[in-house]
Amino acid sequence: MALVRIRVGKEIGSAALIADGYHARVDGLTSLAVLFGAVGMWLGFPLADPIVGLLISVAILQIVWESGKAVFTRLLDGIDPEVIDEIRHALNHAPGVHEVSEVRVRWLGHRLHAEVNIAVSSELSVEKGHDIAKEARHQLLHDLRYLSNATIHIDPANASGEDHHRIREHAHGDLPGHSHS
Repeated sequence: MALVRIRVGKEIGSAALIADGYHARVDGLTSLAVLFGAVGMWLGFPLADPIVGLLISVAILQIVWESGKAVFTRLLDGIDPEVIDEIRHALNHAPGVHEVSEVRVRWLGHRLHAEVNIAVSSELSVEKGHDIAKEARHQLLHDLRYLSNATIHIDPANASGEDHHRIREHAHGDLPGHSHS
């Protein structure tokens, strides 16, 4: 049952279900270790009980450490770098996409949401650029089932990336100068 919880937790992206699976696995292993300790004591090995207790403590500490890291990473919106690479790879193979300049991904519950900037030919109409973005999003959602949504921003190939979206220093009337990143 523990392995099923861990596998399903990984499939749906549930850190809580994965942690519960690890907990169930440690419970099973702990029960088995207690049995070995009791059998060792019965066979005349007095150190069997404290050794088994130490091994159980080490196993529990390891599971707590791994589960804590996973949950804490999720709390901080941590994303596995492989996810970003998978998104880039899928979009680089989408028809009409010249470049993937920005990929931002965050957790929304058990699913991921991506925001992506892609560059297309600057010769295209707005409608054709929109069609490329729509198909790129469709391909992403089919290829990466853990994504719940993807927002695709289109840039012309000659002005792609976040630098082209920055609003430089300017002023409004008597207000002090400011910029927008």
